[in-house]
Amino acid sequence: METQAIAKYVRISPLKVNYICAEIRGKSVDEALSILKFTNKRGAHELYKVLHSAVANAENNLNLDRDDLYVKKAYANDGPTMKRFRPKAKGMAYPILKRSSHIGVVVAERE
Repeated sequence: METQAIAKYVRISPLKVNYICAEIRGKSVDEALSILKFTNKRGAHELYKVLHSAVANAENNLNLDRDDLYVKKAYANDGPTMKRFRPKAKGMAYPILKRSSHIGVVVAERE
């Protein structure tokens, strides 16, 4: 049995979040939540909220025991990119890409 939670259109680059996702993959839920709570990154806070939601889904919708849950998948995919432009030398325009991401977590029950 597994459940998931997804946060869409989060205004942070997926590259920044994927580094934190790699730290919690395969860990038990309580251990992953404590890692995220004490990681001093903005992406960790967003990932904490998504993981907390996935655990709540597992407990309330499927009546799974929290002690048996672990992080099966954690990922941050590309969302839409906002394109902005800044003036540069010689009348040129320089693009600025404001990236967003879709953050997802899948928790499953250990056998």
